[in-house]
Amino acid sequence: MEIKKVGVVGCGIMGRGIVEVSAKAGFDVIVSEINQELLDKGIAGINASLTKAVEKGKVTEADKAATIGRIKGTTDTGSFKDCDLVIEAAIENLEVKKKVFIDLDKVCSKHAILASNTSCLSVTDLAAVTQRPDKVVGMHFFNPVSAMKLLELVKTIVVSDETIKAAESFGASIGKTAIIAPDIPGFIVNRVHSPYMLECIKLLEAGMATKEDIDRGMTLGYGFPMGPFALADMVGLDTIYFLCEAMYDELKDPKFTPPLLLKKMVTAGHLGRKTGKGFYDY
Repeated sequence: MEIKKVGVVGCGIMGRGIVEVSAKAGFDVIVSEINQELLDKGIAGINASLTKAVEKGKVTEADKAATIGRIKGTTDTGSFKDCDLVIEAAIENLEVKKKVFIDLDKVCSKHAILASNTSCLSVTDLAAVTQRPDKVVGMHFFNPVSAMKLLELVKTIVVSDETIKAAESFGASIGKTAIIAPDIPGFIVNRVHSPYMLECIKLLEAGMATKEDIDRGMTLGYGFPMGPFALADMVGLDTIYFLCEAMYDELKDPKFTPPLLLKKMVTAGHLGRKTGKGFYDY
């Protein structure tokens, strides 16, 4: 099927990134939020990102204006009725996401593909609450969406090949390279990356090394573009905590147990760049 109109549920960091790259690629995009204040904040974030791109010479003012012109905001789920693809980018909570999919299934056209940007939760569980499980797919983008080239497509046992092909084609049209992941906790990338991140936090927690030395070790020794603590602050410590908790709840594997330090930082509201304080101060 051909995708012409795209919907995005949620205009937070990930949602607005998906909106931006989709609109830049020429798609008409509708983005929703739970209230006007959050919607305005999200749209302002997209505008700021495009302004920065103009300043860096990556896009022209005309490109920016055209991109903004393709974006419409809403607080009404019914606005997604004409979309060919709707990507959910709500918080990493299965019950919240299920409610979104139930609502989308009611208002979207029968041909529409429903996708989730979840980084670890069961896409099969989301498909099961709809009347179109063959048209539900995981589309896991990476932060920052505008820069990261990977798109992790999560293939359930009930999704159709046609849906996977359409999602892969859409990914290519917005400049992403897709990999196909099974519907298992953490999929491919986070299943591999999470134990690494948690081990680094445990080293710091035990006083075996400083965060600066661990970050330098992984950037200078292994060529990683960012050290684990700088990356954690960018992704959000709450996101990492909930991701690992969800994988541990499903797998009962101790290597996914969040360290106490991480839990306390999340409780204290030290979530990284978005709060101004995480492993580093901003």
